[in-house]
Amino acid sequence: MPHWQAGMGLRDTFKTPPTGLCESCAWVRRIENDRGSVFLLCRRALTDSGYPKYPRLPVLRCPGHEPAPSPAAPTEK
Repeated sequence: MPHWQAGMGLRDTFKTPPTGLCESCAWVRRIENDRGSVFLLCRRALTDSGYPKYPRLPVLRCPGHEPAPSPAAPTEK
């Protein structure tokens, strides 16, 4: 099976590498530059030097990880 399909753009042919815990953390901020590169900023690093500003991925263990709140389900009227 090919890793790409007809009609897919170049960016769609590559899978996004796993980010580990950062993907679900309340402290993460996704930064995208003009060229399309994506970085994950750990906002804990802004006030605590024990955390890297841009952690090496995937992060498998982190004492500061806090699950991000799930989006609220839409209410029916």
